[in-house]
Amino acid sequence: MDIAVIDYGIGNLRSAEKALQRVGLDASLTTDPAALGRVKKIVLPGVGNFGECVKKLGEQGFTQPLLAAVRAGTPLLGICVGLQMLFESSEESPKSKGLGLLKGRVRRFSGGAFEGPEALKVPHIGWNALEFVARPHPLFNGIAPGSFVYFVHSYYACPEDAGTVLASSEYGGPFCAAAGAGNVMGTQFHPEKSQTAGLAILKNFGEM
Repeated sequence: MDIAVIDYGIGNLRSAEKALQRVGLDASLTTDPAALGRVKKIVLPGVGNFGECVKKLGEQGFTQPLLAAVRAGTPLLGICVGLQMLFESSEESPKSKGLGLLKGRVRRFSGGAFEGPEALKVPHIGWNALEFVARPHPLFNGIAPGSFVYFVHSYYACPEDAGTVLASSEYGGPFCAAAGAGNVMGTQFHPEKSQTAGLAILKNFGEM
């Protein structure tokens, strides 16, 4: 197994595993925290509540092995709440601490665009275009600006360092669609549900 998809009981587990396998990558679910020290890459899925995901990750014994693997240089890809957990905290669960691998916090969609009779709906569900503010990260090799990907979320990451924003999208204003620094990266959208563009992104991760 080259790529471990962390199975901590929450997340788009099987679909993430199958999408990675579909593009020819040697990826499997694992419930063994020790496996994170033996693989070439790690995928951290997540759906639902930030605090519950952080709690389950710790209860299943993954938190410290994951941090150790990242410190040793293993590339990590977070997906949806998996991206959010890379940050320090979230408005969704103020008492829960994230992994702190990226500086910043996670906020809920709010403000004028989400109030009144013409308010945008939360959660944000649907297809939105990606934009790259600088030269694309290797995760997005071959992905054209304006490519559409699939989102399902009420919260989005607000990186402390704007340089960690790898891609943005629009929903009532610009928001972080992907973030990363060094061997740590994540997407707010679901690449495993984003058809051709999403599969290409997963393949890029596997080939990095």
